[in-house]
Amino acid sequence: MTVVYILLIVVIFLLLLILIRQNLYTRSRQNPQLDLQVKQLLEEQQRMEKRLQDANFQLSGSFNQANERVLERYGQFERVMRDQLNQHTSLVNQQLQSDFSKLNERIEFNLLRINDKVNERLDQSFNKTNETFQNILVRLAKIDEAQKKIESLSTDIVSLQNLLSDKKSRGTFGEVQLYQIMAAVFGEKNDRIYETQYKLSNGTIVDAMLHAPLPMGDLPIDSKFPLENYQRMMDRTLGEVERQLAEKQFKQDVKKHIDDIFNKYVTPQETSDQAVMFLPAEAIFAEINAYHPDLVAYSQRKRVWLVSPTTFMSTLTTIQVILNNLERDQHALIIQQELNKLGDEFKRYKERWDKLSKHIDSVSKDVKEIHITTEKIGTRFDAISNVELDFTE
Repeated sequence: MTVVYILLIVVIFLLLLILIRQNLYTRSRQNPQLDLQVKQLLEEQQRMEKRLQDANFQLSGSFNQANERVLERYGQFERVMRDQLNQHTSLVNQQLQSDFSKLNERIEFNLLRINDKVNERLDQSFNKTNETFQNILVRLAKIDEAQKKIESLSTDIVSLQNLLSDKKSRGTFGEVQLYQIMAAVFGEKNDRIYETQYKLSNGTIVDAMLHAPLPMGDLPIDSKFPLENYQRMMDRTLGEVERQLAEKQFKQDVKKHIDDIFNKYVTPQETSDQAVMFLPAEAIFAEINAYHPDLVAYSQRKRVWLVSPTTFMSTLTTIQVILNNLERDQHALIIQQELNKLGDEFKRYKERWDKLSKHIDSVSKDVKEIHITTEKIGTRFDAISNVELDFTE
């Protein structure tokens, strides 16, 4: 690198001399006085160029010698490195072969273990898969059975929809549901508490008559099912005008049912001054209470209470509790009356026992006196037997 720098400096110096020579030549032509000096400088430049050529030649020889020495040293270094690399490669190969053998043994050992684990896991997975498959078969069977039940239920629902499409069938459905709820609370054919298809003195027949305790008395219960206009009112496929018209007709239907129940079944001196209208559909009951407060107020003015299956069940349960409490109170009254009678009898028993005790005491006294007299008589008899008479007495 040093030789290269020197050559570079020499070249730069030569370029500078050439520039200076060119500059001096230009000036000498402009100023003749400088011609002599220029010639001297040119001669000096020639001498310098010769010296530089000699130095360049010497530097070239030195550079060649240095280059040969560098190449020789590089060859020696390459041979040394090749020998060391061969030795190191041999050692590395031996170490690699040893490590590879050990690694191969460990890999084979691990592969065997992995193979055993895989076989074990496969066996477990197979058992679990088999078990899962069996469970799936069982569940598929259950799903198939449930599907059949759903199909049957769908058929029943379609049949129920067909049944509810007829007004008479709806009435029968509501009555059956009403009777089932009353039977569930009070038991079947419990005429002491309720009667079905009860005939009033005016000739009308109410679905059920609940013999509630006074002051309520006999409570008429009739089932009504205003479904057609309710369905049209809730049908989103219809127009707004049709739905409003159906809502208006639905309210008229409900009010008509309330009026019919009040006018037909609420009779003075025979029934209570109120009645119950049973709605078999929870949705209709919820619709009235949530969005039609005017119908609720109208039924309250008429004293015809609207109930659904759920609220009717809770109402009957409450009435049953009241009936049980009344019956318990009646039994308690009877028990109290009997206890009072028993108290009177016990007073008479006490009086008679006192009299008997006095008689017993008198008899006991008489018995004691008789016993004393008997003792004296016995003593006398003993004395007479022993001829021991006391003449002093």
